[in-house]
Amino acid sequence: MRFGLFVPQGWRLDLVGIEPAAQWEVMRGLAQRADARPEWESIWVYDHFHTVPVPTEEATHEAWTLISAFGAVTSRVRLGQMCTAISYRNPVYLAKVAATADIISGGRVEMGIGAGWYEHEWRAYGYGFPPAGERLRRLDEGVQIFRQAWTTGVATLDGEDYQVDGAIVRPLPLQEGGIPLWIAGGGEKKTLRIAAKYANYTNFSGVIEEFTRKSDILRDHCAEVGTDFDAITRTANFNVAIGATEAEVQQRLDDLRARLAPFVGEEAAALRVQEQFGTSATVGTPEQIVEKLGKVGDLGLAYAILNFPESAYDTSGIELFEREVIPALR
Repeated sequence: MRFGLFVPQGWRLDLVGIEPAAQWEVMRGLAQRADARPEWESIWVYDHFHTVPVPTEEATHEAWTLISAFGAVTSRVRLGQMCTAISYRNPVYLAKVAATADIISGGRVEMGIGAGWYEHEWRAYGYGFPPAGERLRRLDEGVQIFRQAWTTGVATLDGEDYQVDGAIVRPLPLQEGGIPLWIAGGGEKKTLRIAAKYANYTNFSGVIEEFTRKSDILRDHCAEVGTDFDAITRTANFNVAIGATEAEVQQRLDDLRARLAPFVGEEAAALRVQEQFGTSATVGTPEQIVEKLGKVGDLGLAYAILNFPESAYDTSGIELFEREVIPALR
């Protein structure tokens, strides 16, 4: 199993209490820490503008700006977003941004891409909120533009949502064949079909029952469109609460609830933590996590992207995971 690490950027209220002027130092430090440790293949940020579980005035740093910045201050680790919303930027412009970031980083960018879902920030930023079918059609057309732009340097498409006519995207990304595409989302009729057509990687639920179902549906779509299911790397995101004892695990969850409560109230904070961590395979002692995550690996999960909600303040959970979980599953 391969491993990636989310760097806190504020979206999950994971920089609360850190002055804005000091936040880049925290993010850079965690990125460079991962870069120096071979356990981590990649680092990740979210493409969002407003915090969750509710919009607040707390910081949420912009994803692609961070990708370029991380590219300049790291040298090994790969750089991804989970996941870019196709409608937040014109896709040929985004292809240009990603190609530039790939060059800055020496060819280390991953393109996580999806249809987008956070209605509040869509409307707040003036994007409207089209029906799911339209958002997914934009995803399909946008990915076609990426593939043209990154392999030929020119994109032309007369689509229902996007029209580009000889748009030049030079220089090309450094990676041969273009930037790897992660199609994120588990929509069974459309998203997974788009993934079957274009994805190098998928990203959907890591809960065993859901992972199994989505994998089977992806396999069927691959058969229908004539692509190789086994060539697509299946990945999932996991929220981590790890401790040497179950009491330490519980303390991490309690600390997270306490950080969220001033923004959403005690009851909503408890519900949020339960929703995010209650079924996660990465909650428990190292032995428990190895057993649970290993079972998902046995079903075909090849890459886990991990969120340690306390990492801006405390890296002891990351250190424990590095020592006792990764070696057992790698």
